[in-house]
Amino acid sequence: MKRSFPYCSRRRFVGGLTFAAAGLWTPGVFAEELARTPAQTEGPFYPDRLPLDTDNDLLIINDAITPAVGEVTHLTGRVRDRNGRPLKNAVVEIWQVDGNGVYLHSQTANAGKRDANFQGFGRFTTSSTGQYYFRTVKPVAYPVRPAPHIHVKVKQGDRELLTTQCYIKGHPGNEQDGIYRRLQDPQARDAVTIDYTPVQDSRLRSLAAQFDIVLGRTPESR
Repeated sequence: MKRSFPYCSRRRFVGGLTFAAAGLWTPGVFAEELARTPAQTEGPFYPDRLPLDTDNDLLIINDAITPAVGEVTHLTGRVRDRNGRPLKNAVVEIWQVDGNGVYLHSQTANAGKRDANFQGFGRFTTSSTGQYYFRTVKPVAYPVRPAPHIHVKVKQGDRELLTTQCYIKGHPGNEQDGIYRRLQDPQARDAVTIDYTPVQDSRLRSLAAQFDIVLGRTPESR
């Protein structure tokens, strides 16, 4: 079975993004609590049958040599509590449509167009500094959701701590999307709307996106 995409290997792509704010981890830096990442609906397409490969590289399934179609994206972030403390050993899950707008789910309406080379779902256990990493494709819109998005769930042990979604900053479909529009607070919208920026000198013209997650009360903070 394919190994998880090595966490250290992505440093050549997004090391600056991940570690530039290292000072934020210093205890006591946060004079005020961080704004909590808003919860959003899980939706109907959390995989009803998990793939055999559930690692953090969604572009390659097991030992296949053909990658998924789409704009390669390195999605990184940190999971913290509202006081800025990192949450280690939490499991971050993501799921999304492939480059054709199809979910990995038996009830998806357009299953015949599904990219068989796209994993559709992945997991990553956060590091001691709360960091996670996925290699995936930039999400695309599909008929009932004009705002491209990635679903994200954070778990620790048997507890689900947060389910949310992250969106593409500046995408015209955001304001047409009913679920996105439910976020009335500008700060809440900013928390789940992220930039996708070209990775300098990337041979594959990859993109980098950073989605930091701030939880409310966590098992470690109780």
